Amino acid sequence: MIRRFRSWLRKVVNNMAVIYVALIVKGKRTYDSVPDLIKPQVKEMLIDLELAELVTE
Repeated sequence: MIRRFRSWLRKVVNNMAVIYVALIVKGKRTYDSVPDLIKPQVKEMLIDLELAELVTE
């Protein structure tokens, strides 16, 4: 049961990271507005997309 919950939670976090990346790329959000829980994933995705300049800390 706990494994399923952890797996589900990872999927939710990953999906939220994708949504924040899309919002940042569109200019609707900034990296600073990303919740701390998903900042590492968002940062990694932006760097992978060669958009590291959007990561402002």
